Parts: sequence; structure tokens; C-alpha cells
Amino acid sequence: MSEQHLAVVVLAAGEGTRMRSATPKVMHEIAGLPMLGHVLATATALGAQYVIPVIRHEKELLEPHIEGFYPTVHISHQDDIPGTGRAVECALNVLPEDFSGAVVVTSGDVPLLDVQTIESMIDVHLSSGAGATLLTAVFEDPSGYGRIVRSDSGMFSSIVEHRDATDAELEITEVNAGVYVFDHAELKKALTTIGTHNAAGEKYLTDVAVEILKSGREVQALQVSDNWLVAGVNNRVQLQQVSAELNKRICEAWMLAGVTIVDPQTTFIDITVMLAEDVTLLPGTHLRGLTTISRGSVIGPEVTIADSRVGENVSIVKSQISGSVIEDEATVGPFSYLRPGTHLGAGGKIGTFVETKNAVIGAGSKIPHLSYVGDASIGVESNIGAGTIFANYDGVSKHHTVIGSHVRSGSHNVFVAPIVIGDGAYTAAGTVVRKDVEPGALGMNVAPQRNLADWVLDKRATTKSAEAAKKAKE
Repeated sequence: MSEQHLAVVVLAAGEGTRMRSATPKVMHEIAGLPMLGHVLATATALGAQYVIPVIRHEKELLEPHIEGFYPTVHISHQDDIPGTGRAVECALNVLPEDFSGAVVVTSGDVPLLDVQTIESMIDVHLSSGAGATLLTAVFEDPSGYGRIVRSDSGMFSSIVEHRDATDAELEITEVNAGVYVFDHAELKKALTTIGTHNAAGEKYLTDVAVEILKSGREVQALQVSDNWLVAGVNNRVQLQQVSAELNKRICEAWMLAGVTIVDPQTTFIDITVMLAEDVTLLPGTHLRGLTTISRGSVIGPEVTIADSRVGENVSIVKSQISGSVIEDEATVGPFSYLRPGTHLGAGGKIGTFVETKNAVIGAGSKIPHLSYVGDASIGVESNIGAGTIFANYDGVSKHHTVIGSHVRSGSHNVFVAPIVIGDGAYTAAGTVVRKDVEPGALGMNVAPQRNLADWVLDKRATTKSAEAAKKAKE
């Protein structure tokens, strides 16, 4: 159908008290997005002219996210009248008076529902001429869900909420999945006729289907084949279960696309991550946010990467990386920590127990081990000796260090920023570099080493060290 004749209402006004959290229920994340984000992404992908999230509780936390990431949607605020029926009624007030067509209703805590399922519902709804079409599921344990009551011929008859159901109705295992397609005119009319005469004292959206049926219009009830698509999240156990299922599906999709995942049970991939063919993910790999990894790279074991770009044929082992760029053929780890602003050039190396931050490291340059490199630029084919510290902070401000190309720094150097080490320069082991070193020069501290003869024999006469020294002198 034309997008001008489709509206999608997303119910997100509930308190979510069973989550026991200061974070609104629909803002809890799975696979890198809040649950509400998954639902709004699906809703907008349908191409509807109107996507309407309905919010109430903790709206001051929800509105900034919605407006920041989904600026084209139309937010509706539910008033003090409780119930899903009232929430939809508030949403319809956003639509223009001349709107006509279908209204999809879904929930902000059902994150796995996909575009294909909703489109199939819309197709059945339109082709059958139904006044309403709803999605159902069969659960072994339907406790807490509204039951679908059908006639002897199998047609939809009503929905009975769990707390209002008779003993016979509680035996029904087909339940309401909480996803609907309504004819706009029928929905609007039915909402004016339903009340709050039920155990919860709420205006139920489920009563709308019965009202439409009474008006003479057909109501379709379609059973979903994959219950995970309509799995709702009300507590943290369900959050973990849905999150695990989504991650399983993400991993399976990437493996079918040509990615090797050695152990999917310990590999976690956000839905926003992009991977190329022939990437290998070893156990314990976590890929987060807007991370991309190019062909042939081997990531893991025990690696976490967030919001970073990784080139081709890169090796990363037992490291944590955030907001960084790693070019082709580079190696990282083990036990490296790349903080935002790190850019490692092609063929470069960041090695064992190295931390980098806001550092541009040229092609072929290496920081092999035990170093901190912050607020620095390093040219090509330079080598930073073990135990080197870039002292970038003077207690008030951060300063930048520039290391040229083909530089060789000795072990246990301290570069006190701001300084410039010229191309081809060397620095001696143990040097604290406080001044610029010109190209081709050797930077070193000139204080000579002094050995105080027999100091141990005089000052530590009773120690084993003194005993050993005495024997060595005999």
C-alpha cells in the first residue's frame, strides 16, 4: 500500500516496574540498540508516512533518544487514562483529519519483530478486507497472556486477558501477540465504544477487535510460525533470553555471509556492525557499535572492539579497542588498549601492554611493548622502545608530541610534550627528552653513570648481597 495510507503506532508508555531499573524498560539494550530503537527502526523501514511512539512514564528520558535518532517520527503523549486502548487513542490524535488507511500497532518491548512479518500482516489485512488483523502465537506456558478465543469454525471470536479468563479459557494456549493492523476508520470508531470494565480498570486495545467484529467487519487472527518474533521483554531474565536469541541469529547470518565464527556462544556482535567475507572471529570476541572489519582479518581471542574501523588482514589478539582506525596488515596485542583517536597505519604494530590515545601512528611504525602513547603523531617506519612514556599532561593542559619517520627511540624513554623528534633521529636508552631532537641526531641525557666501590660491603655488611660480593672479590 502507499506509504501515505499507513501509520505505525509504537506503544512505549508503560512503567516497566518488573525490570527494577532506573533505566526505562524500552531503553534497555540488546545487540547495541535500545529495544525501542529496534522497534522504531522496523517501523520506519516499513515506509509509513506516520510513525507514532506513544510515551508517558519517564518521557524526559525517552524523548531525547527518539528525537535524536528518529527525527521524522511523531511523538504522542498518553494522558492519565490507563490502558493500551487509550494509548492508541492518543496516537490517533496525531494523524490528520483526512487520514485513511491502515494503522499498525506494535510494542516497544517486542524488539525481534521484523519488517517481513508486518508486511505479510498488511497484505492479508488488505486482501481480505478485514477491519482488523492481529498476530497470535502458541505457547506451552501461556500464563499472563491474553487468550485467543475462536469459534467452532476456527474464526476469531475474542481476546480474553489472563486475569479476566475463566478456567476453561485459561486452558487455551493460543495467545495474543500484541501486534495489530486496523482499518483506521474502524479503529477510531471502536475506541469510542470500549470502556474500563475489567479487572485492571484499563481501556484495553484487545476489546477493539471484538467491537469491530460486532460491527460486521471480519477480524483475522494470524498465527506466527516463529514465536521469538513476538517475544516481549518484561524483566531481565527475558531481556537476556531475547538478547541471546538475537545474537545467535546475527552470528548465523554472518557465518552464512562468509565470516568464520569459531564459537558463537562466546561471540557477541551488535546489529550495527559490518563484516567482510573471510573475517575470522575467535572465542571471546565482542564487536560493538559502528565497527567495520575488512576481509581476511583475524580478531580474537578475547577482543572487544567498539566504534572502530579495521582494515584487511589485520591481527588483533586479547585487546580492547574503542574509536580507533587500524589499517591493512597491522597487528595489535596481546593486552593492548587502544583508546579513541588512535590511528594505526598499514603494517604497523601496537604490542603487548601498550596503551594509545589520540595517536596517529604511521605505516610500518611499531610500539612493541610496555608503553603509553598519548596525544602524539608518529611517522612511518619508526620504532618506539620498550617502556616509553609520552608525558602529555603538565597538570593543566594536554600537549602534543611529534615523532618523525625512521626514528629509533631507546628503551625507557620519557618524551615530555610538547617536543619534536626529527626524521631519522635516535634517542638513547633511559633518556628523558625535554627538548626537540633535530633530524639524524642522537638525543641522550649526558649525566655519566657513577659506581661507588664497596658501597654494599660498607652500608649493607650483614646482607647476603654483601656476602656474595665479598666472595666474588676473593
